[in-house]
Amino acid sequence: MSDSIKRCVVTGLGLVCALGDDAASCAASAFSGKSGIEDVKSFGTATCYSHKGAEVALTDEELCSEKYDRTTLLCIKAAGEALADSGLDLEKEDRRKIGVILGTCIGGAASIDKYYTDSFEGKETCKDDILRMPASAIANNVAGHFGLDGITANIVNACAAGTMSLAGACDMIRSGKADVFVAGGCDSFSSLAYAGFHALHALSEDACSPFNHSNGITIGEGSGVLIIESYEHAVARDAKIYCDVLGAGVSSDAYHITAPRPDGEGQMSAIRRAAYNSGVDLSEIDYINAHGTGTSKNDEAEFLSLKTLFGNRPELAVSSTKSMNGHCLGAAGSIEAVLTIEAMKRGEVPPTIGYSAEDIEALKEKSGGIGFVANEKQAKELNVCMSNSFAFGGNNASIVFSKEPRDVKGISNTAPIYITGVGKVTGTKDEGASDYRADVSPEVFKKHEVKSAFLRKLDRFSDLVLLSGIEALSDAGIKVDDTNADDIGIVIGTSDGPITEIVNFQKLVIEKGIENGSAFMFPNTVYNAAGGYLSIFTGIRGYNITIANGFQAGLQSVMYACDAIRRGDENIMLATGADELTDIEHDLYENAGYLGDGVVLGEGAVTLILESAESAAKRGSKKYAQIAGYATARHSVPYGIAGGTGEALVRAIEEAIADAGISAEDISVLYGFANGLKPLDDILGDAVSKIWKNGIEIRNVREDSGEARAASAALSLARAAEDMKDSGSEYMMAVSFGAGGIYSAAVLKKA
Repeated sequence: MSDSIKRCVVTGLGLVCALGDDAASCAASAFSGKSGIEDVKSFGTATCYSHKGAEVALTDEELCSEKYDRTTLLCIKAAGEALADSGLDLEKEDRRKIGVILGTCIGGAASIDKYYTDSFEGKETCKDDILRMPASAIANNVAGHFGLDGITANIVNACAAGTMSLAGACDMIRSGKADVFVAGGCDSFSSLAYAGFHALHALSEDACSPFNHSNGITIGEGSGVLIIESYEHAVARDAKIYCDVLGAGVSSDAYHITAPRPDGEGQMSAIRRAAYNSGVDLSEIDYINAHGTGTSKNDEAEFLSLKTLFGNRPELAVSSTKSMNGHCLGAAGSIEAVLTIEAMKRGEVPPTIGYSAEDIEALKEKSGGIGFVANEKQAKELNVCMSNSFAFGGNNASIVFSKEPRDVKGISNTAPIYITGVGKVTGTKDEGASDYRADVSPEVFKKHEVKSAFLRKLDRFSDLVLLSGIEALSDAGIKVDDTNADDIGIVIGTSDGPITEIVNFQKLVIEKGIENGSAFMFPNTVYNAAGGYLSIFTGIRGYNITIANGFQAGLQSVMYACDAIRRGDENIMLATGADELTDIEHDLYENAGYLGDGVVLGEGAVTLILESAESAAKRGSKKYAQIAGYATARHSVPYGIAGGTGEALVRAIEEAIADAGISAEDISVLYGFANGLKPLDDILGDAVSKIWKNGIEIRNVREDSGEARAASAALSLARAAEDMKDSGSEYMMAVSFGAGGIYSAAVLKKA
């Protein structure tokens, strides 16, 4: 392995799911072929055609004594085990270098259910339930529980989120942003998810049967957490090492919001990318923990993908552990990662259970010579293993683990990256209105040739993202076709995602019954649907990830996009900050006590086209500005609180300036985040006075578009880029904040 590339190693494992309350008991059940799938206990299913689920036996109180949403509680349980297993002494560590990155699909679904059930039944609603709803709160609350002050992020790419979080942790360690990450995924069993898959008629009446009967999924819950750290850090503290995390691959189907591409091309792209980034040949992979959901379309596409890539390889072992612990949504990838690492440690392959003798004969015909492991575990020396996750929105992710290090692909931190296109959708405030709303009427889309049949599928959040993405591509002069579709990627940053669609779906289930969920609405309740629609409409097939991490996520999306370019994953990235505003969101913010003190809500989506210097030169692109440096810092406080976190903002600004290789005095304009809340205004003012002794010009986009959250963060950077193009300023900076004490800062240099 190159000396310049940091090895990423796994030093701790934690797991809770229907198979057991810890990693050891879960592994014992999985490798013995024991199922955790039983009749649903969380809520009544008498009126449903399916009654099966894979629930965790522990109550909320047994998971953790603190009051959080159940998704967070499951993660705290697994993270606590993983930290203990790793032997990390948090009292001796620099907690600013220990981050938390978690994947989830449904976020705080239990809190959404409770809040609106209380409202429907005429009970008093609880403000704390509002603060537990967003996916944005999960990593923050887990970090706060353990007193960790490193970078936090919530990856919300549905069923691929857990795998993407592990990949993201490695990327940030390799780029020097952290020493250690608590990484994984978590999701709770919820009426929202159950009703949604029931409406799609995607649930199996019996326990799910992946690669076998393939008649539907079984919903599960749980959390899998890995402690991933740099090899140097692990060796310095004499930690045990389970394995290396070599590399990952992420791709988009650009096909359908719920169904996979029948030809498996998106899945194969992720697998190829993972192998390439990991420095391994496909022939070297010993075991694949398959996505294997148990639905006919997913199983058929994955069968085809594996047979096409791996051919007649009976020595390649493949199995789906979902046959025992169900589909745990955003936690699935990380749960399967833990079981894959356990397989390497044991020298055993866990089985896919539920096969009869006749089923096994049929499997031989379907498998194409690949060694699918049925019913009983298989002893096998495992040196290189892969885990696959494929999700709603056409998002695909694969990750590779190895007993030995390899010469993995590195990250260049020096190549220039330019902003070459901007697309802005912002709100306006009508006379007498209380907030800023954007125009996303059908007429606006007609000039972009978005057909009404496609537009009808979209929710408001997706409308905003799609429109800004189309306008940014147009501004950059980019036409997506087969020659470049795999070289373009997408990062969406959001605070609240499609919360209106989530709430409306949950209210329908509460009022009409779990059997009456809407198949039309449900696909848009996942946070990554907007990125999926953007991919489908434009044909973009590259890297695609959605981050839910508070207001600053609009800036953080730019940072993730830059990292993807510097890894060489893509030449061009769309980085979007987006949040919607409806009466539902207005009421939630008002009931949470956020409005007042001059805060006026807005909505919008802002997309920046980021392009490598090589690509920009080849295309002859216009250049608004260069991304010169960026950083994220955090000071742990409860979600929803800002006070007392000013040192994190100072740190983010100073680290971004250092990353750019300049001094604070070189920056002439700061786009700030003052929005009327005194604690935030004071934090910004104190940071400015501490860093810029002679003052600095501060500009604020919220004055004419409202507090549009992630969209405002991205708009700050877009405005700075536009200003720089026609000004004499050599450097400008944009900063933003997120609930829970997280701040991001980015420096622009005149192109």
